[in-house]
Amino acid sequence: MKIVECVPNFSEGRRKDVIDAIADAVKSVEGVRLLDVEHDPDHNRSVFTFIGEPQKVKEAALRAAEVAIEKIDLNKHQGAHPRMGAVDVVPFIPLHGVTIGECIELSKEFAEEYSSKFNIPVYLYAKSATRPDRVDLPNIRAGEFEGLRELIGTDPDKDPDYGPKKIHPTAGCTATGARNFLIAFNANLNTTDVRVAQACADAVRATSGGFVYVQGMGLDLPDKGMVQVSMNLTHPSRTKIHQVLEVVRNEARRFGATVVETEIVGMIPLFAILDAFRYYVQPEKLDESMILDLYYLGGGTDPTEKSFTEMSLIEFGNQVRRARPTPGGGSVAALMGSYGAALTCMVTGLSLSGRKFAAIKEEMIKHRHAAEYDRGVLMGLVEEDSAAFDKLLAAYKMPEETPDEKKAKEAALNEAAKGAAEVPLKTMRHSLDALTHALVAAEKGNINAVTDAGVSAHALMAAIEGAALNVRINLGNVRDEEFVKETTAEIDRILTDGRRLKSEILELVEARLKELAESR
Repeated sequence: MKIVECVPNFSEGRRKDVIDAIADAVKSVEGVRLLDVEHDPDHNRSVFTFIGEPQKVKEAALRAAEVAIEKIDLNKHQGAHPRMGAVDVVPFIPLHGVTIGECIELSKEFAEEYSSKFNIPVYLYAKSATRPDRVDLPNIRAGEFEGLRELIGTDPDKDPDYGPKKIHPTAGCTATGARNFLIAFNANLNTTDVRVAQACADAVRATSGGFVYVQGMGLDLPDKGMVQVSMNLTHPSRTKIHQVLEVVRNEARRFGATVVETEIVGMIPLFAILDAFRYYVQPEKLDESMILDLYYLGGGTDPTEKSFTEMSLIEFGNQVRRARPTPGGGSVAALMGSYGAALTCMVTGLSLSGRKFAAIKEEMIKHRHAAEYDRGVLMGLVEEDSAAFDKLLAAYKMPEETPDEKKAKEAALNEAAKGAAEVPLKTMRHSLDALTHALVAAEKGNINAVTDAGVSAHALMAAIEGAALNVRINLGNVRDEEFVKETTAEIDRILTDGRRLKSEILELVEARLKELAESR
């Protein structure tokens, strides 16, 4: 199952009726779980956390946004936290079975639907950003609602990625994008001097010489009689909570202040809690298998149990080698396709930094994102192929003693066979799409990685040819002649196009290898 997290920030932290209405909108989408709502009256901001399948999460974000737009007027809004929209930012985060590339596409779908429906300018940020200066949200939000009201439509640098070149009169504008999981972590100090909080933020923030994966700012909390160091840990597995907290404590001590409390805004992964526990408690041994709650929370799921895509290479190989039909050739074909697309991501990623790649950087980012999307879909098909074949096996086992049972079994076999054919057909489609990006990588990418583009082509074509075999064998049980005819034609087309692309890629690889040898 593919699970995405969405953590939208709304510019309302004081009116409980509005916050509750937004929460009800999220909960109205079946299959979406609202995990947390944090609202702060000083910030005048609320942060929602919900998870679910990608399209359902997008729908929940749209429904929540509709309520916020109706009930929040930024002309009347005041708070400590910077903001530019009633719906200020809508990030999509891959949690399980989903790649960052798939979340990039999801954020673009959200931006297009949201801007079209509500007539609000939308900017893409983080991994979805279309320009380097829009990767970081503060750059987009500079000037906030009041300043952007004057700039959007007059300054070309402020043209949105989607929607009108005019700010919405009450709802402002919105940022959306894909990002990796972050921890919103705040440290409150026992002083009213906001300059102390700002100095602490400077000590930990990446842009002022602190930790690479930390964003931070100092804020006044007048209702609490304190100041706050508000931080985002954008890569919490590398920059850990305890590391940042200890630096804030040391910096505050220089001004005679101390950290009197901390806050986690939104959700936090277990590994981050364990990291802090290990640091402060120093147990001899601690891992997830020792956490008792994980064995009975969530319906008795064993925390050590893994899906195919969570297994190591050895573990998955052991599953394939068993004398059982799943995971079989279809899953392995999808896996090869995913690895082939991953190699294309690697080559394009190695073609971004430095002057010699400046002219192709934007093109490489585009193809990298597209290949990352294909990689995620193909990885998901590893699971889907086995699930589809299991349904086919179940149909085979249906009874057929009576005419009605025979009829029911025949219908079930037909539908299950269609499903079992459609999954590897998707593998073929996305592997072919990834080949188009591998071609660009081979032609223009980093010459020192050109052979990796060649291996990508081999892996992707193997995925196409292997998946084609699985489509064909399942078509034998399909009684829909039109479906069989159309699918067979598509198989032939993809095989032809794939072989052509593979040949072109390998010719480029050979030519560039020769060029590389001559330059040495």
